[in-house]
Amino acid sequence: MEDVRSLFHVLNRRYNRLEKDCCRIEGTGISLVHSHILYEIDKHNAPSMQQIADLLRIDITTFSRQIQTLIKMGLVIKSANPSDKRFYFLSLTEKGKRTADEINILVISNLDDIFSQMNEFERDTVIHSLKILTRAMGQLRSNKVL
Repeated sequence: MEDVRSLFHVLNRRYNRLEKDCCRIEGTGISLVHSHILYEIDKHNAPSMQQIADLLRIDITTFSRQIQTLIKMGLVIKSANPSDKRFYFLSLTEKGKRTADEINILVISNLDDIFSQMNEFERDTVIHSLKILTRAMGQLRSNKVL
């Protein structure tokens, strides 16, 4: 049988390298975790800190330090919930939105380059398979740690 775990490790390393290479914009030196945080904040409408920490599976204390760094970089705004001051909502500054958009454009461009090496059938098969895999992993999430 194929070493599926090894395939996942290689895929994960290569994808992380692809994203990390895209994080070197405007001389900001965005880390991979910062890139993921910006992506998730941009994707959701005024998410809470806990919501994004949970999505990324980052301990809230560690996540809070990462947010402080992004605030100091002028990329993120943290706003207290008016009805409960213990909870904070996150949003991107103009610079943060621009940075997230630039990273997204670079990642998509790199993915386009990767998919251009495949014929249409292979590309469609990979995308379809990724949809099946992520759906199955999402269903497993409720029962096991993923």
